Amino acid sequence: METTSARRLAELVGDLGADRPPRYAALATRVRLLVADGRVPLGTRLPAERDLAAALALSRATVTAAYARLREDGWATARQGAGTFAALPAGPDRGAWVPGPVDDGTIDLAHAAPSAPASVPTAFAAALTELPRYLPQHGYHPGGLPELRARIADRYSARGLPTTPEQVLVTAGALHGVSTAFQTVLRRGQRLLVEQPTYPNALDAARALGVRLLPTALEPEDPGAWLDTAERTLASARPAAAYLMPDFQNPTGLLLDVAGRERLARALRRAGTTAVIDETFAELWLDTPPPPPLAAFGDGHLSVGTLSKIAWGGLRIGWVRGNADVVRRLTAVAVRSTMAGPVVEQLAACALMDGAAAALDEHRRRLREQRGVLTAELRAHLPAWRVPAPPGGLVLWCGLPTPRSRALVSAAERYGLRLAAGPLFGTGHALDDRLRLPFTQPPDVLRTAVALLARADADAERYAVTDGSGDRSPSDPVV
Repeated sequence: METTSARRLAELVGDLGADRPPRYAALATRVRLLVADGRVPLGTRLPAERDLAAALALSRATVTAAYARLREDGWATARQGAGTFAALPAGPDRGAWVPGPVDDGTIDLAHAAPSAPASVPTAFAAALTELPRYLPQHGYHPGGLPELRARIADRYSARGLPTTPEQVLVTAGALHGVSTAFQTVLRRGQRLLVEQPTYPNALDAARALGVRLLPTALEPEDPGAWLDTAERTLASARPAAAYLMPDFQNPTGLLLDVAGRERLARALRRAGTTAVIDETFAELWLDTPPPPPLAAFGDGHLSVGTLSKIAWGGLRIGWVRGNADVVRRLTAVAVRSTMAGPVVEQLAACALMDGAAAALDEHRRRLREQRGVLTAELRAHLPAWRVPAPPGGLVLWCGLPTPRSRALVSAAERYGLRLAAGPLFGTGHALDDRLRLPFTQPPDVLRTAVALLARADADAERYAVTDGSGDRSPSDPVV
């Protein structure tokens, strides 16, 4: 059982003086944010009320009321005689790490979630025109609408991976696809190779199954070293599956070339390992198109895609591509939680795919502009940071001068800027010297955000907990 000390939680919470009263509500909000972005992991025992009150110089009644608010809202649970523990609210609109409503002027640079382009309402209008043809039917299509499966298959074939509609399962977004794939190819106790860093919600989906994670370090400055590590890990551990992002990897933005894909496919084949390939960013190339899908270099792997990043997350349309017999197994797993996807959204997805070429060209143009603005602003206002410009995707993976990512997230919240700490993207306590920043906001918002970020970074540099040498002390508890 993981426990956070009163001193450590007080450091993460910070000064509540600038927050709106009442003080107990401000404290509850700060703790909720810490749980939501992973700085206080789920299941962590929170400090005793008396101890936290002393650490924050608050009354015990204030902390008691804050804990009560957290329990009422589902962000904490209480066990008699054991204490209070961090939790997530139940319900279909909650997730391990998802964007929340930003209605208070906060700028969200924690999540890479583009707003909807003009093609989305047009697609829904077309979907409503088509809908009457489907109303006499029962409306359940467990594998997805045949028309949508055919369009997804055609896109894979055009990218160099011949595919039939029977090889496609439509899912409720990419995470649903990844989770379904994990449930199909993994069992409790089996090993899953993952890149480090990687997508946090995929890690949570794997942990929920009780699998053993095998992290392999992915350094943007030396991407070839990851292939060496992955080959050794595959050969020695022979994991049942691997979760991989060869196309503009999230968060590093790295793109695996043809030679790297051939080499990785050989290592997977020798190990008997099934790859779950997350292609969420695959079509978001900004400089040059990527090579054919990794699954084209080796049989039996599962490719996961989505419209969330190339169109709009609110559609909740994703898919898994694999061999037809595996797709039948995937479908049997998927219907346990989702009998079938909504017909209207799938019809809208068909319309979006029909007009994808022009919409993607415009989307890429905006992203190139926003990438340029964010990199230029960061390099001008934070010259000590390492700010690479990725060849595609939606995010920058910035290197910080010292390990202070978590302190920076806390400081930024006080300026109305929401960030995601580097360790959220890993399997342990590493990556505190990294920060992921999406360039999905308009240029003027990005400029404002960087100005706030520079102020927060100055605060974080002053107040980050160090051992005197500029590095975090190994004995300092990390949550």
